[in-house]
Amino acid sequence: MSSSTEPASVPSVETDAAPVESAESDSAAAAPAEDPPATPARKRPKPGERRIQILQTLASMLEQPGAERITTAALAARLEVSEAALYRHFASKAQMFEGLIEFIESSVFTLVNQIGEREADAATQVRKVLTVLLQFGEKNPGMTRVMVGDALVFENDRLLARMNQFFDRIESQLRQSLRSAAEAGGSATPTVDANAQASALTAFAVGRLHRYARSGFKRSPTEHLDAALALFGA
Repeated sequence: MSSSTEPASVPSVETDAAPVESAESDSAAAAPAEDPPATPARKRPKPGERRIQILQTLASMLEQPGAERITTAALAARLEVSEAALYRHFASKAQMFEGLIEFIESSVFTLVNQIGEREADAATQVRKVLTVLLQFGEKNPGMTRVMVGDALVFENDRLLARMNQFFDRIESQLRQSLRSAAEAGGSATPTVDANAQASALTAFAVGRLHRYARSGFKRSPTEHLDAALALFGA
């Protein structure tokens, strides 16, 4: 799911009244007037569709540069539903943000795991993991604000803790690859070297995402990426 995806429009159902035949005889009474066309019925979203629509709309609202804290009232107004309708799908606003975080985790780590399976070279793994992470943020601006915590200010503390765990997992993945690279390079202290480099690269990635969000999504997080990673020896 890309945050830039607009919620799918709900098709209307058209109904046409059947025509009434006119009387053939001149002496017959005038044919009754046709009933006015029925108002098109609004099709209800299928189970699960409304939940996805809510998350898409929340992500879209987060894409607005300088957006203030999003309230459930504003979200309901954008969706043209009541706040009560939101709570039929999510127990709280925190649960809505958790839905976005689950999408971030699933999307990024599915790709990270594929990199680990397909790339034998440790240095290549590191570059591709960082590239995937930053490209995801670039393509999903609203999600970037969640990733760096801007959208989670004044929200439940567990949301920030979960995003911190997300970057801890990224760092752990980098550390594993970097240790392999250090061992292959004959380092006398591969663990120490890998820990230091993984920490620096993770901080670099988080900084790039922060800059992207703070610039109103104008400064690309992948700007001069290859040259920047070369400075870290990655």
